[in-house]
Amino acid sequence: MTLRLQSKKLHSKVTTKMASTYYAYTVFQTAAVKMVLAEEGSVLTNASFCSDRSSAGCAVKDAQERTTPFLKEVLQQLKEYFSGNRRVFEIPVALKGTPFQEEVWNVLQKIPFGETRSYGYIAAQIGRPKSYRAVGSAAHCNPVSVIVPCHRVVGSDGSLTGYAGGLELKRMLLENERQRYPR
Repeated sequence: MTLRLQSKKLHSKVTTKMASTYYAYTVFQTAAVKMVLAEEGSVLTNASFCSDRSSAGCAVKDAQERTTPFLKEVLQQLKEYFSGNRRVFEIPVALKGTPFQEEVWNVLQKIPFGETRSYGYIAAQIGRPKSYRAVGSAAHCNPVSVIVPCHRVVGSDGSLTGYAGGLELKRMLLENERQRYPR
């Protein structure tokens, strides 16, 4: 199944495809943390943070570590993002989860660069205003961090809460976006 997401200039423009197994992966060192990027057939299936100091500890099961042309393009777009030269990703991604998770991830993609939304806001957007905790759980399971911007979701009072990469990384990502493109 392929979904084409409508996108404005400030949003990530990604195509959602379904994938079942990993094919290739590479490890990318950002200024703050390592990211593991995996793809299957030129579709990004994973962009997650790795806390292991060695690349070997970041390995993806059943995949070959190699930088394919597709992963080179993903790396380039991420480097541009981290250096402040990209606000919109143009990468096909596989968002495979429960129907609820996929609803949440689709709303996350609409959060403008440099802005935040609360878990309650996301819950209301999917028509389930009382499910803000489940929204947090779905955001935590996001398979393609940064590209689907789960770091832009905050507590109802604006506080930083939960992030798979840790709160310090979440703070750094949000600050990086705000500094580069203030409202």
